[in-house]
Amino acid sequence: MDRNGVVIIGAGPAGLTAAHELVLEGIRPTLLEKSGQAGGLARTEVYKGYGFDMGGHRFFTKIEKINQLWREMLGQDFVKVRRISRIYYRGRFFKYPLSIANALFNLGIIESAMILASYLNTRIRPLAREDNFEEWVSNRFGHRLYNTFFKTYTEKVWGIPCREIRSDWAAQRIKGLSLMVAVVNALIHNQKAKTLIEEFFYPVKGPGMMWDRFVKTIENKGGVIRFHSEATGIRHDNNHLKSITYHNHGEEIERPLDHLISSMPLPRLISILQPAPPKEVMRAAQSLSFRSFIIVGLIIDKPALFPDQWIYIHNPDVKVGRIQNFKNWSAAMVPEEGKTSVGMEYFCTENDRLWTLSDSALTDLAARELSELGLASESHVVDAVVFRQPKAYPVYDYDYDLNLGIIKQYLTSFDNLQSIGRNGMHRYNNMDHSMETGRLAARNILGEHHSLWEINEESSYLEQEDGTSVSSVLLGRIMNKAFARMDKIAFATATGSVLGILMFLATLWLVIKGGNVVGPNLRLLGEYFKGYTVTVKGAFLAFGYSFLWGFLFGWLFAYIRNLILAFSIYHLKKKAEAITLRDFFDQY
Repeated sequence: MDRNGVVIIGAGPAGLTAAHELVLEGIRPTLLEKSGQAGGLARTEVYKGYGFDMGGHRFFTKIEKINQLWREMLGQDFVKVRRISRIYYRGRFFKYPLSIANALFNLGIIESAMILASYLNTRIRPLAREDNFEEWVSNRFGHRLYNTFFKTYTEKVWGIPCREIRSDWAAQRIKGLSLMVAVVNALIHNQKAKTLIEEFFYPVKGPGMMWDRFVKTIENKGGVIRFHSEATGIRHDNNHLKSITYHNHGEEIERPLDHLISSMPLPRLISILQPAPPKEVMRAAQSLSFRSFIIVGLIIDKPALFPDQWIYIHNPDVKVGRIQNFKNWSAAMVPEEGKTSVGMEYFCTENDRLWTLSDSALTDLAARELSELGLASESHVVDAVVFRQPKAYPVYDYDYDLNLGIIKQYLTSFDNLQSIGRNGMHRYNNMDHSMETGRLAARNILGEHHSLWEINEESSYLEQEDGTSVSSVLLGRIMNKAFARMDKIAFATATGSVLGILMFLATLWLVIKGGNVVGPNLRLLGEYFKGYTVTVKGAFLAFGYSFLWGFLFGWLFAYIRNLILAFSIYHLKKKAEAITLRDFFDQY
């Protein structure tokens, strides 16, 4: 393989991780980034010395190699932060992760009682179908709690009714549907979940600091990163990519390819393939949709506003969905001690009314809503800046799975193409899982064999001591076998047969052995087995009686065992769902 023959599209967390993994092995990839800076959605924008984190990025992971990589990059500049975040709803702050006592106190006795009644009603009469997000959540927590803590915020994020969001998106956000995930989550809760909820790591000057270190390391080891370079064409033949064309500062450049790793949105990737893919693939790509967001950064002439790093705004009468307080992420994000900076996050779709508002109109809206929420007066806003982020969230609408399947089948037919990251897989990956797809894509180029589509935000990709990857699918199969239901008829038949044969053989042995009194103890079975004697005929009767009683005992044992197992699994799943529900909104 040509040491310079690998091209990576996108300098977000996934693309940078892939490039870093390759340069460590002596491969010098070329990384193409459309914008002028690294980090993608996880970048830090700077305005007059103020740092603005695009979306708020906590650094935590269960993937040890990613954790090590973060620490190697930042060292002492990677600091631990005590997490504080709350939900703002109807003029009250609710602890987040959700605290039952705090929620009930804020909601009041009457509303709390109605939520409890709604939950009990759902447990007694669950919905028969769970096709969408609303049905999925309502079936687990009651319709009234869904309306209180899920509906408004979720619809702000996605811009569509919850009934139009696929239920498997909810399953991905709230773990616990699979037996493997339920058991693992329940077992590790005491050791890990508390840490993930209460504290996290963060770069002193925001996540952009992490990606700047990646860029320096990659370039120092021979990798090439070309900013302001947009891929415009990918030529292929016979299921093999031949070359890539990109624009760089007005110049069109074409270069040959050995391998391509792409983190660009799938619709864009499909659109630049030459020759064009089949019509059904083009239609599937055009049907995938994304949600965008806008951050209005406000600089406030006050030393402090509230203690939270971020607040979820569930009020339906304001458009803002979440408010970040950057000073509480890291004091170094705010250069002036007597001031505070916040990020008012608005979820929208490209070219909709909100997206097309002028910067001044957005600034006025953000300052007004901050005041309406009682968090700061408009008069304290001394400066503002607006950042727009297109294609931030892949949308899980009703047809996305079908469309994604068509695209995936087509792309995997190429022998030198891998798609990684959130947009590159149209999957709601968290940052660490996106990075893991990049790392393992690089390992595949180096001769290993990893299935990138098995890596997602709800299950870590495990590794054995020898470095061989073991996917969660394999672990799931092991767990499902360990917790498999017992076949009642099969177990009953086996138990009856074993017991019957033992009694048959025991009786025949005594008959053959003979003596003055044949089998005096065994003859007592005649009291229970009508007609039984220690004879050849009695041996067959013993087999029949023993088989019958053994069958009944085996069936009852298997039934009780399955009942206990079903209850245990149900309990584990509910516990796992409750654990993960506490961290639900952090996934946005």
